[in-house]
Amino acid sequence: MAFTKTSKAFAELTPFEMYDMLRLRSEVFVVEQTCVFLDMDDKDQKCQHLLLYQGDTLVATSRLVPPGLSYPDAMSIGRIVTSMAVRGTGVGKLLVDYSIEECYRLYGKGPIKIGAQVYAKGFYESFGFVQSGEVYDEDGIDHIEMTKA
Repeated sequence: MAFTKTSKAFAELTPFEMYDMLRLRSEVFVVEQTCVFLDMDDKDQKCQHLLLYQGDTLVATSRLVPPGLSYPDAMSIGRIVTSMAVRGTGVGKLLVDYSIEECYRLYGKGPIKIGAQVYAKGFYESFGFVQSGEVYDEDGIDHIEMTKA
């Protein structure tokens, strides 16, 4: 399974890439998880966006948040999402590996924080993230803060 990966600042995204990204996030976060929330939170414009395509289809995306935007002392990876069509194929692992690598390239070595859905805690632990906060509710879904030192 071959993938094309792209890393772009918000202003570099084409209208088609922007549409693909927002559509995939909506498909998973709003429709699949039946979660009504405002995805467009005014952070995207200040972030780097990772896109993994299989052919012409966007199958995974994440956003890399610079230090100080979501957490005062750390960079962050957010809006980590994979299409239902490719789950279980290793695309999620590829996306997180690439996201970590890009964070370090863009923002330097340092702690990375994420707000992870509780069910995915073990997945993120496999990348070296450890729980660094209590369980909290975000839009009706249990989350935990995790940090990779």
